[in-house]
Amino acid sequence: MIFAAGRGDRMRPLTDACPKPLLAVGGKPLIVWQVEALVRAGLTDIVINHAWLGEQLESALGDGSQLGARIHWSAEGTALETAGGIAHALPLLTGKTDADDVFLAVSGDIFCDFDYRTLLPRARAMAMAPRPHMHLVMVPNPPFHPRGDFVLDTAGLLRMPSADAHALTFGNIGLYDTRLFREIERGAKVAMSPYYRESIAAGLATGERFDGRWENVGTPAQLAALDRSLRA
Repeated sequence: MIFAAGRGDRMRPLTDACPKPLLAVGGKPLIVWQVEALVRAGLTDIVINHAWLGEQLESALGDGSQLGARIHWSAEGTALETAGGIAHALPLLTGKTDADDVFLAVSGDIFCDFDYRTLLPRARAMAMAPRPHMHLVMVPNPPFHPRGDFVLDTAGLLRMPSADAHALTFGNIGLYDTRLFREIERGAKVAMSPYYRESIAAGLATGERFDGRWENVGTPAQLAALDRSLRA
């Protein structure tokens, strides 16, 4: 699943007339870089949610066939936040067997060279677990987020930040079990933070560190800098 429903307020005025994931870097929209990376990993059935100017996304990408993908659209109308957006898209995310119920989710406005194929063994293991887990890709803290989000311990478990441990930043790449979201009323606006906290407290949240290229493209200046680097 690609999250593409946000308004992109920090990117205004560019996002006043264009959804943030359609902003271009290196000659193609941010979201196209993500779709292409997923297709390279063999993940061709892709759910994309949208709210703000979503019709532009659907018009630009269509059914995904031109990119080698099969795109399934989850239109929200009003953005439902992350957990609400997942719950709204569950009919598209839930497979015929339990093995299909773990899915990869990534934000449509990040740029990275992460190889999504490396997550597939973890996804298969999660699908066999009796309780629903999540697995998050963590990255070194960027200058705009120096305190990070979660601590990744030596056993690969995530913990909440503390004064005596160095936290990393969540890279907006994660594996999730659909069972985590089945109790959410479809169409409800629900944040993801409580689900992170609950999974961490229960010892059901794992993570890994990624030190490759990763950029959260949040402002026009960051967008322009990334575009220059890709065209250099």
